[in-house]
Amino acid sequence: MKKKRLVLRTIILLILAGAVGYTLYANLTKDQVQKVEIGKIAPDFALVDLNGEKHKLSDYKGQGVFLNFWGTWCKPCEKEMPYMNNQYKQYTDQGVQILAVNVGESDFAVEKFVERHELVFPIVNDKDGQVQSAYGINPLPVTFLIDPEGKVVKVHTGSLSEPMVKDFMEQIKP
Repeated sequence: MKKKRLVLRTIILLILAGAVGYTLYANLTKDQVQKVEIGKIAPDFALVDLNGEKHKLSDYKGQGVFLNFWGTWCKPCEKEMPYMNNQYKQYTDQGVQILAVNVGESDFAVEKFVERHELVFPIVNDKDGQVQSAYGINPLPVTFLIDPEGKVVKVHTGSLSEPMVKDFMEQIKP
């Protein structure tokens, strides 16, 4: 009985030591991920939307891009979506686009979310997390404002109010 207890305690201790080691490694190396810098060109990417259309960030050159990273499970993300939808309808004809990047959820979950909120702006899915990594996303939601030349002019982490979305759209309008 004592031998089984010793083996069990040893296994638990090894698992805990592994978790602590991984946490330290992750925290020490997280700064090595290249962060997106204000005033620099936004990293280009190509992702597919729910209709199978490819969206490449560089294709939006000449327009302002409101780039939002989100998840269906994220309550602040859900709260800001109607505001983004309303402002998209106002600003899309003025040269401002919204590109919402879902962070790797199933198309089914994203489609249900889009239907429930009646969203009309392009929503792409970063299934393998490469764009999320390139932009250093953590936590959600995160919004990048990209000017018509493709430069990042602002990064906002956290939920947005409708007046904030409108102000951000004005900042990147051509």
